Amino acid sequence: MSGQNRAQSSSGWLKNYYYLRFAVSAAWVAVAFTVAKSVPPLAAVMLVAYPLWDALANYVDAQRSGGLGRNKSQLLNFAVSILTAIAVALALGRSMNAVLAVYGVWAVVSGAFQLLTALRRWKTNGAQWAMILSGAQSALAGLFFVKMAGGAEAIGIANVAPYAAFGAFYFLVSAVWLSVSDMLRKSRQVAS
Repeated sequence: MSGQNRAQSSSGWLKNYYYLRFAVSAAWVAVAFTVAKSVPPLAAVMLVAYPLWDALANYVDAQRSGGLGRNKSQLLNFAVSILTAIAVALALGRSMNAVLAVYGVWAVVSGAFQLLTALRRWKTNGAQWAMILSGAQSALAGLFFVKMAGGAEAIGIANVAPYAAFGAFYFLVSAVWLSVSDMLRKSRQVAS
């Protein structure tokens, strides 16, 4: 497979992957803001499931990009997300403030790994500026979560949902950007 075909195949995978990440995150946010707000057992399951979904998504994406061994930032993101799901499950027995603190630490660490993954992909796939912004914003949101977790304010799944919503937005922007880039590339190929 030529370098150009490999880049197109990788771009096609990333485009579909980003659309899927958007759809799952958007659905999670919709349920978090509606049903889960008033159904604590559902909220608890969703709070554990979100980092597990992130772990699975990183694993599958890394496998499509040469494996976890070749994608250290995704390997680390996978491991941190698994540990986060376990920590969230344990923190649920303590308080929602503890859950938010766990989410905060996870957002900082996973945001940094997402940023590193996007920087690595910049040369081969382009359209990574939204993922870079997402990683940076995730790290900042994490610091905010940790600070909020130490306060006296009542915490619930609705405090986490905006974080997931911004993630969904950035995945959508990246997917659309790659789609437009593909259409422009194809139209240039047809014209030449």
